[in-house]
Amino acid sequence: MTKNSLVLYKNQPAVVIDRDGDKYIIQFCTQPATPTGKKAVYGEQKVREKDIVLLHEGPVSSFEKVLENTSIDFSSQINEVYELLLSDESTANEAVTFSDLSEYALGKFDADLSWAFYSSLVKANEFSLNQEEFKNSRILFNLRKKEEIELLNQKKFEKEHEAEIRSEFIKRLKNKKLELPGDSKFMGEVEAFALNKTEKSKILEEAGFSQSVEKAHQLLIDTHIWDFTKNPYPTRFGFSFDSAHEQLGKMKDEEREEVPCVCYAVDAPDAADPDDAVGFDGEYLWVCIADPASSVMPDSSIDIAARNRGTTLYIPEGASRMLCESSLEDYALGLKEKHSENNGDIKSCALAFKLKLDEDSQISEVDIKKVNVHVKMISYEQAEQQKDSSELKPLFEIARKNLVRRNANNAVTIQMPEVKIKVDKETKKVSVEPEKYFESNAMVQEMMLLAGEGAAKFAFKNKIAFPFVSQEAPSFPDKIPDGWAGEFARVKCMRKRSVGITPAPHAGLGLSFYSQVTSPLRRYSDLIAHQQLRAFIDKRKLLDKDEMLERIAAGDAASIAARKAARLSETHWKLVYLIQNPDKVYEAFCIDKKGTDTLFLIPELDMQTTLKACSDISLNDKVNLKAGAVNIPLQNVDFIRT
Repeated sequence: MTKNSLVLYKNQPAVVIDRDGDKYIIQFCTQPATPTGKKAVYGEQKVREKDIVLLHEGPVSSFEKVLENTSIDFSSQINEVYELLLSDESTANEAVTFSDLSEYALGKFDADLSWAFYSSLVKANEFSLNQEEFKNSRILFNLRKKEEIELLNQKKFEKEHEAEIRSEFIKRLKNKKLELPGDSKFMGEVEAFALNKTEKSKILEEAGFSQSVEKAHQLLIDTHIWDFTKNPYPTRFGFSFDSAHEQLGKMKDEEREEVPCVCYAVDAPDAADPDDAVGFDGEYLWVCIADPASSVMPDSSIDIAARNRGTTLYIPEGASRMLCESSLEDYALGLKEKHSENNGDIKSCALAFKLKLDEDSQISEVDIKKVNVHVKMISYEQAEQQKDSSELKPLFEIARKNLVRRNANNAVTIQMPEVKIKVDKETKKVSVEPEKYFESNAMVQEMMLLAGEGAAKFAFKNKIAFPFVSQEAPSFPDKIPDGWAGEFARVKCMRKRSVGITPAPHAGLGLSFYSQVTSPLRRYSDLIAHQQLRAFIDKRKLLDKDEMLERIAAGDAASIAARKAARLSETHWKLVYLIQNPDKVYEAFCIDKKGTDTLFLIPELDMQTTLKACSDISLNDKVNLKAGAVNIPLQNVDFIRT
């Protein structure tokens, strides 16, 4: 660079007027001349060579002349050069120097014109400045592809005609006749509102639609932005469809006791996260539970992420897990043994609730241990077939006795229908099937209740701040009907459960002490219970009552949201099922009457619906119903008697 060279300083033109050692003195414009006659204002600055980029060696005739030339339009010359270079395979994919482009377009590389031509090139859609080379103080340009240019021209047009384009879109939206896929970019705002990501939608307001998520949902279906099968509920409640991603790491090495009997993980055949297994050694009942608390420390990043989720979210599309899915192989019970060819030498690590029971299945002794256990995974149906075997018969006998004990304490057993909903990820075809229920289901439930009762007693005895679960006794009417109507009447009388640090009876279960501890892989309250028990066993500092209350509240709030998202998701897919099976007829039973309204239960769908003008119907009467109009956004269906 020499005197009167033209350079770029902070992307603006400057002229080198002198040199001072290893620095250049440059002149630049601080305030350009105005049409009203105000003269340009110039400033001077000492800069290092690395702070400027050489545009032209010069000499320029004057800085004023350089700036005057910026009004020249070079667009036609730039386009001609672009077409010329694009037609030549040797240059179409190569970077071109600024000086060469100037020679091609103007027939010369002129110092006074270089800033004006450079400015035009930077703004032109045909070329893009090579940023990597520019960082190294070299000015090269790349040819853009025709498709890129069309896209840039389209964006430019849209920006220049933004108001007009938006007005035309609003007209189409009012008529629910969008031009797709082009109009979909405008509907992102409506989608965000329908998913509770924003509090209002300006587009809905402009188009004259009410500001409700249900209206937005319906509009997205009507305009074919969303398919009617789209499930918005997990996102509305702030849940991701993805599982937690942070790895728990391998189970840490520590001293563990060997469980003296095989324990059985009894679950659904497609279960992917078995977290409990039970066995009886002739004297003690062993309820072995997955041990993620061996790795997840309180207030660790994994713990906080699990607390924010509250629970694993189970919806018909799949599971969004509270803990990293890839950790299941190490922490779920029996998976390694199931996948191993020689599983005799492989055992699962667990936290075991070692219980001694009296003849009435009352807990007389409880101990909690870190263990290694040989686990066999079997389905409920397989367990049912083997319930008289030497291994499983004692477990069924204990479960039956425990149920008798709880019933003697006025436990409430309610059996409403349950269904399993499956969604084909490709076709979105939905199937709804009644859940099969075996005595083995009840056996596992009683084992889990015994573990929860034992954990609560252990925590109370050892003064451990703990998430105790309680429920006030229901107040039943003197006369309860039989059948489904009676089951529903009991449901209406049940009180909400409560989780806190003070133990209290759980009337619904017929237990004086209770805590949930059997699902630490998928329930945060169970995980923090395990963290406390492990800290006690290891003689480490425990969470105090205030810390425990804070975690209970946070985890419970998140799990309540997850249950709502799951319930609404299940209803959504049931409605999709009804639309996909419009001619299907369902048996329904009257379970409640209030004024002219009659409430029916459809066991095959685990759905309830209210019909009017059913004076001829009594409790538990059966009618046949067929789905009429189905409203997906409002989660409403009009059933018709057939």
